[in-house]
Amino acid sequence: MKTDKVYLVGFMGAGKTSVGRALAKRLDWRFADIDALIEQRERASVADIFARHGEPYFRSVERAVLAEQVPFRHAVVATGGGTFVDPQNRAVIKADGAAVWLDAPLERVIARIPQDGRRPLASDRASLELLFHSRHAAYQEADLRLDAGRAVIESLVDQLVDWLET
Repeated sequence: MKTDKVYLVGFMGAGKTSVGRALAKRLDWRFADIDALIEQRERASVADIFARHGEPYFRSVERAVLAEQVPFRHAVVATGGGTFVDPQNRAVIKADGAAVWLDAPLERVIARIPQDGRRPLASDRASLELLFHSRHAAYQEADLRLDAGRAVIESLVDQLVDWLET
């Protein structure tokens, strides 16, 4: 797939930031992390933004930060777990570059998510499972699905580079 922008989508803990950094480095492209940019803009953690202002406010900031990424070319963007679920965001991403779904099984995601409160939507297992399954339909609209459950970062980067060169 010939493109000059890759958006990594998928559930929290799937490895979007880690794979994104490694892919950007390999391609010598710019790297952006939507959640990190939101935290910089708001001068607060994602958890604090959720606690103080609620999810609707967070999603509005997320939409704005995503829109700011559109002018950049030769870029890898790690999205938040819910970014691609929003139809408006999904349309922006699909019009601007390639969406790549890093698909990790729920058990792997749970093992990767720190239990320190930094992930506000991961506060209890039952809610996390519902959220995980509810987001799959949106993630399936990505241009490419990679199994991020057992793969190491370099293997995922190799697969992405091969796909980008086709």
